[in-house]
Order: sequence, then structure tokens, then C-alpha cells
Amino acid sequence: MFDLKAIRENPQDFDAGWARRGLDPQTPTILEKDMLIRKAKTMVQEAEAARNKASKQIGAAMAQGNRDEAERLKTEVAGAKNVIAALGAQLESEQDVLNAILASLPNIPVDDVPDGEDEADNVEIATWGDPKTFDFDPKAHDDLGEALGMMDFETAAKMSGSRFVILRGALSRMDRALTAMMLDMQTGEGFEETSPPLLVWPKALYGTGQLPKFAEDSYATDEHFLIPTAEVSLTNTVRESILDEDTLPKRLTAHTPCFRSEAGSAGRDTKGMIRQHQFNKVELVTICTPEQSEDEHKTMLCCAEKVLQKLNLPYRVVELCTGDLGFGARKTYDIEVWLPSQNTYREISSISNCGDFQARRMNARYRAGEKDNRFVHTLNGSGLAVGRTLVAVLENYQNADGSITVPDALVPYMGGVERIG
Repeated sequence: MFDLKAIRENPQDFDAGWARRGLDPQTPTILEKDMLIRKAKTMVQEAEAARNKASKQIGAAMAQGNRDEAERLKTEVAGAKNVIAALGAQLESEQDVLNAILASLPNIPVDDVPDGEDEADNVEIATWGDPKTFDFDPKAHDDLGEALGMMDFETAAKMSGSRFVILRGALSRMDRALTAMMLDMQTGEGFEETSPPLLVWPKALYGTGQLPKFAEDSYATDEHFLIPTAEVSLTNTVRESILDEDTLPKRLTAHTPCFRSEAGSAGRDTKGMIRQHQFNKVELVTICTPEQSEDEHKTMLCCAEKVLQKLNLPYRVVELCTGDLGFGARKTYDIEVWLPSQNTYREISSISNCGDFQARRMNARYRAGEKDNRFVHTLNGSGLAVGRTLVAVLENYQNADGSITVPDALVPYMGGVERIG
């Protein structure tokens, strides 16, 4: 959500920010609704004051034996009540409309986010490692996994449909090993390991910005939603709270399954493990003050990069342009790992700074002074997506005979296994 007072005072700044994301001016409609609501509130207050005044006068009129005046005042009170009820209904309706408008609007990009229309306009800011050259044609991860008999899409499809997989044997263990290594690394960087709920109420998804705009991308039960990412659960741990400033920054990490319908990805990455309905991820979330926000963003990026560096997987970092920026983000870095079979880099982590966008929707604040409660800043990112990291390991560490060399950093987590074949 957004600060209405700030929109009233600087409507041109908000429209300029939304224009960078391809939206038409929004503040004329917002300010019109806001004016109607404020006028209705004033009229309600005036009607309530008139009702209260007339109510007090009824007793005095009765005490003086002036029944006619008392009856007139009773009629006045009844009329005021009708006006209050009618205005209240109008006020509620207008407020609902305004809230829906504000809830549908994306975050405002910070000034230094590059302008652009889509991912083609993202800006590369760093690379690490050199893509490996092979003396044979490198295979795709799904071909490797199926040939090993350890990656089974066909059986998964019989019970769940497309975009699901069963991992077996050493690849299942590698999935677990990657998770354990990531959690050890992130907790070593000061992130508190957390095991949050996988089912949340709609208000939790609203708080982090997945609802109402992205309802079709989520899986719903009767009362709950399955989390699309642990960002939802971890960020909502501070909803409706006032934190002590000296407890910030608060850094959290969690390994969870994630569930996404991938409603907008028809025809994209339908083969293999790149884009699935259910996948595992180690998530990073930071809650901090506005002053800490930028440094925490860089820290989280560094923590995610270190995982790929430890696995010796080549990658690059890009800054997302305004046209590719996520709904709740005001600035995002993507980490893209090298996949030999595709001869390109593919996203393996997004590290986003949401500013106070989510905090306002969750009413999450901190004490900046005795009577000064301010909204926190929230940040989130993958540290990393476990399935995509497994994909990258298989492709970058494959051998000509179809076997997989286990990265040195993973060998202890694999019980000493150095090769999968």
C-alpha cells in the first residue's frame, strides 16, 4: 500500500514512478476517491455531533414538561441516525474502491533502477567464473537424470500431471545435500533458521503482495493458500507488530517446498525441472530500518552468490529494469547460473528490496523513538532455489559417459560420494 498523505503532497512523483512501470497516471482517481471519503467522514462527524446534541436536549425538554420539543428532538435524532447510516454505507463503499485501487498498484522503483520494457533491458553488473568447455556435446539435466534412472517425470505425471518430478537415489540425496549446505552457509551468515507454515491465510499473501493481483498463480484450499515461496511466511512473522529498533536487522532463512500454478508460463520450460508446480527453495528474508535497507540488500546478494562460488558454478548478476521488476519490489538483482545445454545463463535467485511496500500492507513497524513508530523495510531472495541448483550441478559437472562428478563442497554432505553414475 501507499501513504495517502505522501500521494496528496507529491502526486507527480507517484505518477512519474508508475509511468516508469508503464502505467497511466493513477493519482487523479486516487485523490478524487480520497476527497469523497474525507468529505463523507466530515459529514458523518457533523451528523453524529448533531445527534449527540439533540439527544442531550431531549432529557432537558422532558424535565421542563415540554413534550412537543422533546418529540421534535427525537425526530431530529432519528433523522441524524438515518443520515449517519447512509453516509457510513457510502463511506465504506468508497473506501473499498480506494483500497482496491491502491492494492492493485505496484511498488515505485528507486531512482537508479534502469528503465526498460522487459528482461532484454536488464543490465549485467557482474560475472563470476568461466563457463566450462566440453570435448563432447553436453546433455540437458533431464536427459542426464533419466539416463541415470534417478529423475522420473513419467511416473510423477501419472499421479500429478506435468511439471512434477520424482528424484531417486543419489539425486534425491544431492537435493537434500544442497539444502543442508545452503542452510549451513546462510545460518553462518547470521540468518536464523526457521520452519514456517506452508499454509497461510489470504491476508498473509495480501501482506506480501501476491494477492489480489496474482491469485491465479497460487493454490488455494478452503481457507488457506499454499505458499508460493517462504517469503510469505517469513515476512509475515512481523505483521501487525511494533519491533524494537535494536532488534533490527532481523535476518531469517527457511527451507520449504513452494507451490505455484505457473499460470502465466504456458509453453515455457515445459520439459525438465526449471519451472515446476512444486519445488524446494532456501529463502532469505530481512526486516530492517530504512537506513539499513540498501546495505542489507547487498549483503543478501553476497550471501546468495557465495553458494554458487562454493559450488564453482559460473554465474552473472543483472539488475532488473523497470519493465521486469516484480510487483512488490523497488529494486531487484537477479543471479543467473550458466547452463551448458542451453548455452546461456538462467535465473537461480532474485534478491529484492521492497522498501516499506509490504510493511504498510502488513502494518509492520518499529520504534524509532518514544512516540515515533515507523514502517520497517522488507527484503527477500533465494539462497538458493534448490532444484535449479541441482540442475546447474548436473549440467556443469557432467562427464562424457553420463556420470556426474560431485562438487568438492558437496562431498561431505553426500557421505563421501564423489561420483554419481
